[in-house]
Amino acid sequence: MESTFAPRRLVGRLAVCASLACAMSAFADSLDERNELIHHFVTDLHANPLVANCAAHGSFVASTSTAFDHVEFPPASFDPSHFTIEPWNDSFDDKKQKIKVDNVVTVEGQGVRKDNEGDPMQLKFRCGYVGSQILAFGWNDPVPPLRAQSHSTRSTKTKHGAKTKSSSSKKSTTKKKH
Repeated sequence: MESTFAPRRLVGRLAVCASLACAMSAFADSLDERNELIHHFVTDLHANPLVANCAAHGSFVASTSTAFDHVEFPPASFDPSHFTIEPWNDSFDDKKQKIKVDNVVTVEGQGVRKDNEGDPMQLKFRCGYVGSQILAFGWNDPVPPLRAQSHSTRSTKTKHGAKTKSSSSKKSTTKKKH
């Protein structure tokens, strides 16, 4: 029996490897595109490297939005009047990204809407850094994030993040036989 399952397992493993290879290739392509964009901002538009990195990250994130096709960064985006680098030494925000960062970079770009519907939208990208590494990110996305639907039962999270549901059912009593 083992010999009849071996080819299936091998085919399954090859399919998983091929899938991972495609995913890694796509990741490498997007990483290459991001690095090229950073290089363009720094060399051609004389952007500060942190600002260029934040702009490239914002460009990638906005391109995944349902509202935007891409983001354009005119040369003025890299003028000190259109970006800031603030020493922070505090939490990035008081929501999900409470991570402590050393600097917060803010840069502006123009979000080009899908199918060129309407005028471009002024976008602000905010990146939290420790050294030269982005650890937090936010932007003025006009599309609200999807929220979980509320349920009639109350759920709470345990210490480790698992959800538990509480109900108001009555406790049953059992009689002991002596």
